[in-house]
Amino acid sequence: MKSFKIFSLLGLVCLPFSVYAGGGFTWIGTLTHAYHLSIPDYVITFILVGLILTIVGLVYRAKINTVENIVIPDSGITLRNISEVYGKFIMTQCKAVIGEEEGPKYFNFLATIFAVILVSNLLGLIPGFLPPTEYLNTTLALGIFSFIYYNLKGCKELGTINYLKHFAGPLWYMAILIFPIEILSNCIRPISLALRLRGNMYGDHLVLKTFSDLAPFAVPIVFMVLGILVSIIQAYVFTVLSMVYISLATAHHDHGDEHH
Repeated sequence: MKSFKIFSLLGLVCLPFSVYAGGGFTWIGTLTHAYHLSIPDYVITFILVGLILTIVGLVYRAKINTVENIVIPDSGITLRNISEVYGKFIMTQCKAVIGEEEGPKYFNFLATIFAVILVSNLLGLIPGFLPPTEYLNTTLALGIFSFIYYNLKGCKELGTINYLKHFAGPLWYMAILIFPIEILSNCIRPISLALRLRGNMYGDHLVLKTFSDLAPFAVPIVFMVLGILVSIIQAYVFTVLSMVYISLATAHHDHGDEHH
């Protein structure tokens, strides 16, 4: 009960700033205006996300270097325990979607992209900040990053020629029809990833702004909690879809069909 009261009080204090953010006010926007910087706010915010994750990574690395027995976790809720639970969760998802043997190969990429999107989303819930994932340029860059990564991995695992062959389908006489359709479908993936993420984050922020205008000291607390759920779910969806695309790009089952 005491923690709930503290959270509610903090929410009531901060919500007016959330309303200002919904109306266009941001701390970074104030700084860029004061120093006459021409860099968009979402770019600086995205850089801030990178710095936050870098600092967390360095602190975790320093902590691990001082641990005598790495198998034994810390007592209580610590940065190390949270990081390792997160890593175990991503590793489990990699093995479930991509495969027990192949999944761990792509852990670093998937763990990074999930963390970047999640922190970017959650940053938008802090009064005076807007999530960089609310802007199409950011989400499209993330989608293209995923697109380039899984295509490069597909070429590396299967060979460039064999990778291109799997777009033609199993029947050679249908290749002239299937190949352009598959290529187009593949090229649409980064756009769909970008639009899905941007649309959901923009919609979540719009809902918070609307209800903040109607009841700035009560209703938005509920929607801020829902915003946390939306932030987590959208990061998860983006990451799982990237896992699926990696799995499809690196699968070897079509490779053996060439010999039949």
